[in-house]
Amino acid sequence: MSKKNKRDYDEVLRVQKNSSKDDIKQALRKLALKFHPERAPKEQKEKAKEKFMEIQEAYSVLSGDQRRQTYDQFGFNAPQMGGFGGEGFSGMSD
Repeated sequence: MSKKNKRDYDEVLRVQKNSSKDDIKQALRKLALKFHPERAPKEQKEKAKEKFMEIQEAYSVLSGDQRRQTYDQFGFNAPQMGGFGGEGFSGMSD
């Protein structure tokens, strides 16, 4: 999924911008159960897999204090990480 097609991570997890870590974790669990590829009907597995990966990416950003702060400030164009999208966060610690 390119940056142009990405949705706001808060929107992906269906949480408010100021949600707590507990709210974010609860949203992840709910959506992960709903969209887990192994629970999807055969004809919807690929779409469920894409949605599940989007949910995981959103959680990985929103659950970390430093990542969340950077995302809130710069969105998908975080300068020191070359933008968001998985690879940008591999070396970043909270």
